[in-house]
Amino acid sequence: MTAGLGGRHVVKGAQGRFLVRLMTYAALLTFSAGPLAAQPGAADGKIRLSIVGGLANITQFTKFEQPFWETEIGKLSNGRISATIRPFDGGGLRGQEMLQLLRLGVVPFGTVLLSLVSADEPELNAPDLPVLNPDIATLRKTVGAYRQHIKQILLQRYGIELLGIYTYPAQVLYCKSAFTGLGDLAGRKVRTSSVSQSELMTALGAVPVMVPFANIVPAVRDGVTDCAITGTLSGYEIGLPKVTTHVHAMALNWGLSFFGANLAAWNAIPTELQHIIRQGVAHLEARIWEQAETDTKRGLACNVAVGGTACAGLPGGGMTLVDSPADEARRHRLLKDVVLPRWIDRCGEACTAAWNTYLAPTHGVKSGAE
Repeated sequence: MTAGLGGRHVVKGAQGRFLVRLMTYAALLTFSAGPLAAQPGAADGKIRLSIVGGLANITQFTKFEQPFWETEIGKLSNGRISATIRPFDGGGLRGQEMLQLLRLGVVPFGTVLLSLVSADEPELNAPDLPVLNPDIATLRKTVGAYRQHIKQILLQRYGIELLGIYTYPAQVLYCKSAFTGLGDLAGRKVRTSSVSQSELMTALGAVPVMVPFANIVPAVRDGVTDCAITGTLSGYEIGLPKVTTHVHAMALNWGLSFFGANLAAWNAIPTELQHIIRQGVAHLEARIWEQAETDTKRGLACNVAVGGTACAGLPGGGMTLVDSPADEARRHRLLKDVVLPRWIDRCGEACTAAWNTYLAPTHGVKSGAE
């Protein structure tokens, strides 16, 4: 027997477990930040927001999100807005449930990683499908073309106001033995972090292995995997150059997330303060994108170079950079023949229409299922 949840159907047992976690989250957030429903309308005319940010200990959170909400928003609003923030993976929250927690208002303002909620709403993950955006310039065009559709999905289906779209640095392929391009992966075990990444590797003849980020280096070192897909800079920082020899220059994914507000919480904020938040988050988004571009380049440079100040004083990785012209044609075929059709299979007719309306003109690939 099933029950509805956010436009999707879940078995009662799964729904029951979610409700238990829901009550736990509500208690946790209420204990740490005060009664959530009362925050936007304080008697003194000031609003106090509880924010759930992105991944802990990552530049996006430590250098941008955290300072913005803890310090900058107060200055921008002349003290009328204050906020506390915690990373979504730092307080017992599950990234896979952030979309539903925002919808229900348990999290009034939060950052949601699109790949983690794609099981609930695969249509949201369209702008970050594997091999769709080989560089950040293409990613900018993709997000620009799809942003309004994301806004409509969130507002109409989930009662969430879209305020910003963030990106992490490029995710690329590392391997512990030589390869000249994506065509050399057949038979290799590759660390992946999503269903779509796994489907891509399978299409290339590789064997996908789902491995948590914290276990990437041991997995490669101990032979659990031969290669790994992860960020250019984060891969360097966790020590992948010590256990791998080659790194691919092409971005396979990026790690898009959106920042949004539960509509009831948003509507409780005075219009003039909404305007301040929108403008502030727009500037925050621009800075995060600039940093993602910088970190993508810096990560590749640190993986292959000799180190120095750009690499936080750490030695360079001395890796071989793989940049195959043949991979651009291969990327296009993979998108058309594998990635897009399998995403449509999971997503349905609505996604076919969305792709052909918003993204086909940008990428020159049309879904034939419409």
